Amino acid sequence: RAAAFSGGASGEERRRRPAKERKMAKMEVKTSLLDNMIGVGDMVLLEPLAEESFISNLQQRFDHGEIYTYIGSVVISVNPYRSLPIYSPETVEEYRNRNFYELRPHIFALSDEAYRSLRDQDKDQCILITGESGAGKTEASKLVMSYVAAVCGKGAEVNQVKEQLLQSNPVLEAFGNAKTVRNDNSSRFGKYMDIEFDFKGDPLGGVISNYLLEKSRVVKQPRGERNFHIFYQILSGGSEDMLQNLKLERDFSRYNYLSLDSAKVNGVDDAANFRTVRNAMQIVGFMDHETQSVFEVVAAVLKLGNIEFKPESRVNGLDESKIKDKNELKEICELTGIDQSVLERAFSFRTVEAKQEKVSTTLNVAQAYYARDALAKNLYSRLFSWLVTRINESIKAQTKVRKKVMGVLDIYGFEIFEDNSFEQFIINYCNEKLQQIFILLTLKEEQEEYIREGIAWTPVEFFDNSVICDLIENNTGGILAMLDEECLRPGEVNEATFLAKLNQVFKEHKRYESRVTQNAKRIMDASLLADCFRIHHYAGKVTYNVTGFIEKNNDLLYRDLSQAMWKAKHELLHTLFPEGDPEKVSFKRPPTAGFQFKASVATLMKNLYSKKPNYIRCIKPNDTKKPAVFTDILVRTQVRYLGLMENVRVRRAGYAYRQAYEPCLKRYKMLCKETWPHWNGNARDGVQALLGSLLIDPKDLAYGYTKIFIRTPALLFNLEDQRQRRVEELAALIQATYRAWKCRMHYQMMRKSQILIAARFRGHMQKKKYSKMKMASLLIQAYVRGWKSRKLLRELKEQKRRTQAATIISAYWKGYQSRRLLWELKEEKRQARAATTIGAYWKGYQTRKDYKKYFRSGASACISTFIYRRLVQKFLLGLKNNLPSMTVIDHTWPPAPYKFLTDANQELKKIFHHWRCKKYRDQLPPQRKTALQDKLCASELFRDKKSLYAKSLSQPFRGEYLGLKENPKYRKLQSTADGKLVMADNVRKVNRGDGKASPRLFLLTKSHVILADSKAAQPKTVITLSDIDGVSVSRYSDGFFVLHLKETSTAGSKGDFLLISDHLIELVTRLHQTVLETTKQKLKLQVTDEFLVKFKQGSITVKVVETAEKQGTAPICRKKGSHRMEVLVH
Repeated sequence: RAAAFSGGASGEERRRRPAKERKMAKMEVKTSLLDNMIGVGDMVLLEPLAEESFISNLQQRFDHGEIYTYIGSVVISVNPYRSLPIYSPETVEEYRNRNFYELRPHIFALSDEAYRSLRDQDKDQCILITGESGAGKTEASKLVMSYVAAVCGKGAEVNQVKEQLLQSNPVLEAFGNAKTVRNDNSSRFGKYMDIEFDFKGDPLGGVISNYLLEKSRVVKQPRGERNFHIFYQILSGGSEDMLQNLKLERDFSRYNYLSLDSAKVNGVDDAANFRTVRNAMQIVGFMDHETQSVFEVVAAVLKLGNIEFKPESRVNGLDESKIKDKNELKEICELTGIDQSVLERAFSFRTVEAKQEKVSTTLNVAQAYYARDALAKNLYSRLFSWLVTRINESIKAQTKVRKKVMGVLDIYGFEIFEDNSFEQFIINYCNEKLQQIFILLTLKEEQEEYIREGIAWTPVEFFDNSVICDLIENNTGGILAMLDEECLRPGEVNEATFLAKLNQVFKEHKRYESRVTQNAKRIMDASLLADCFRIHHYAGKVTYNVTGFIEKNNDLLYRDLSQAMWKAKHELLHTLFPEGDPEKVSFKRPPTAGFQFKASVATLMKNLYSKKPNYIRCIKPNDTKKPAVFTDILVRTQVRYLGLMENVRVRRAGYAYRQAYEPCLKRYKMLCKETWPHWNGNARDGVQALLGSLLIDPKDLAYGYTKIFIRTPALLFNLEDQRQRRVEELAALIQATYRAWKCRMHYQMMRKSQILIAARFRGHMQKKKYSKMKMASLLIQAYVRGWKSRKLLRELKEQKRRTQAATIISAYWKGYQSRRLLWELKEEKRQARAATTIGAYWKGYQTRKDYKKYFRSGASACISTFIYRRLVQKFLLGLKNNLPSMTVIDHTWPPAPYKFLTDANQELKKIFHHWRCKKYRDQLPPQRKTALQDKLCASELFRDKKSLYAKSLSQPFRGEYLGLKENPKYRKLQSTADGKLVMADNVRKVNRGDGKASPRLFLLTKSHVILADSKAAQPKTVITLSDIDGVSVSRYSDGFFVLHLKETSTAGSKGDFLLISDHLIELVTRLHQTVLETTKQKLKLQVTDEFLVKFKQGSITVKVVETAEKQGTAPICRKKGSHRMEVLVH
């Protein structure tokens, strides 16, 4: 089909298209749910509808990487156990603001539908994610939250709320998830999060509720599984100092509560995850001392497992337990601040209070181990609840305005194991309630849509599981009520009496079975043991072993241990056990685990009923956690557990497919001549005309107010087949039309080319003919000019020959005259030289004769000159051996040994110092040279002029004082500087009216000065360097300066700027250098105590006055009348 719409273009032409054009064309393609469909994207359209075809369709889509499938508005998600490229930001934008059925099935489509319903229709939403362990529920909830975070509003506060909501997941996963046989990151608690939004759809905060943490995992784990992640993360990722403070060792084998056969998980880095958790806790809002307290409680739980007991007989014959090694107990007490004797007694004795009487009994070894494990489970469970409460405090909405709510429920799926206990019983009870609300709300939604569209509603037959829910939760005759009754009943209570009571009450119940009820009905079933009962759930039959039901439902913690924990000096541990306060002792029995969970489920159901539900059903394709492996039996079991076939039947009870008139007409309008290519009426009439022309049985159609309803999937697929054939016909028509147009264009182009070529050829021939004629004329002209030139040359040569002959004769004559004159002069000179030589000899004789008289008088001068030269040579050689060090700050110099060498010694000192400075400068790095040049420039500007200069000598010029790169708040300012930043500093701008100072951000770039708001980090004033006229400062040690602007400056419309800086010397120096570099002109710097400043209303005089009274560190500006301002400095 793509080739048909390509218009017959060749592969070469398509390759020549610009890449940007091809990319835009690709982005404009919209893929409908029905286009290029692998299998059936919506199970409502599956024909025939059977469990085999259902599973086969899921496998076909899974094998092609399509892990999402719809059942109406329900999303089925099959865990791929590998990364898929379908969650990128481009995919988020693709599904943003799109109709639910417009694109192929995806979890983003459901997330977008829920978010837009909440934002635009003001309907509270909830997303229910169910499935068994390892099916991908936690990842699905993360994807929903990440999508909502990506499409909602932006801004600093909104981003902070989104980040806190997202970062709450790693914290809860570390403390509530564990490695199981089925899943390396299995959630061992149920989580429901309400995300709160404002009227614009921006997140304000959230509230998290947790359900039934599997605290029994703290003390015992099944083979091949681990304890909660946080224990392994602390031991792997904690620093040596941290472990020492927590009194822990890195070796896992040192702790009895940690399973050793699965301590290490392939592909899981516990140390890196620990760093992630600590960072997440910091982002969510945990203080450092709170984080430390949490880790101390975790360490105490871990060390509780190492406490061991030994039996000891008392005098009265009763057995008593004693702690074998008290070192672990001592370290726990040091961590928690508990008196060691109090905790030791709580592990050995139990106090029972009744009617003002106290009875203390000893605990045997078994009871002591039970007390230890009960304390560890309660301690960890309460810590987890405290973490949820603390996270809620951080992420809750801070405003009291009306909020919209989107709930995300990530809870256990239906569980059937070989040995099902109390945990599976209440988990399956919760799933029964969720199935009940799903069926009721789905039927309600269907019925409301039919009524809204004006179509008659046909009652639907479906399995109502309220009888199962009533069997479990009935307040008087339910299983949970009877379990609570057994726990409270005096006398001997055990699981056998509880099971006997169930058999008696439910012996006629169709959904309950046990060995006793089967025997009464003469049914033999070896799989149903004597200590078990069976319930026929909506998803299948589940056999529960009653062993441990009463103990797990009681969930008792001895009062002595509660009081010991309350007495702890550890603040967090103290708050976890409020019932341990002796002044608030309650003799009322605490609520059972079953009662608490039932109340939580009731609250959850009430919450879900108040919102519009959206469903994600997660399926695990195999037990080996391998990609591309689809186990038919396992998936079939989960399909039954989740009741997916029931979902499809409810959805298909009336009309299998419905669509709004506008997209329906747009998709199928090419099937009718009346509607193709354009329909001018309303969409409903168009669809009626379209479907009426196709001879479709009216019984298979229903026309609502806004939607068309189609009864059978076969009719829809028939429409798709007709559309496909029509599209191919239209593609052929488009190809033919395009080829005809291309041929016409080709002919017209050839005709134009022929005319152009002929015209160019005729022009070329005329140009060639003209060139030949021009060359001939030029050749004739050249020959004529050559003949004339040669004739003139001969005449000139003759004239020149005659002139040269006369010149030669004249030259010979002049030479003869000159040589004769020269001989005469030489003769006269020879005679004169002879006379001079004779006179010189005579004078020499007379001089030598007279010199003998004065020889002795000249010897002293000669000797003194020799001595002077020797002294100078000795001084220079001594100076060579005693030169000072090469340090430029060393000003020592050997003194002159003789007074006459003093001036020379000072000159040599100057020369040596200059040479030493040059050597020092040559070895400096470029950055240090630049810093010294800046200091030199500052010296030239302020030395002996301003008192502040002396204080700035020891302060290096940093240039950047704001931390633009580290602080994301200043990211926009950094982009404004665009890599040309010279200096960034905090300044205070003085108000021209009242003299008050307000903070500003001062940015100096290569071309501008930028003044920005310090809170919003937004530029307020941008000044071009060429608009700066000068700077005025005082001569005192203050940071006050005036930035004078030229009158033609647009930024100076309100006048000059009065600013205060803590780095005045550096700021003015860098401004001077930058202005000189940019404008090739020096900055005008005025150092005076009184100067004129131009304001918008006129000019005023600013006078700087030094005061002895110290009124803060910054200068104080006071307005004195309308034309004068005083600046007080100290």
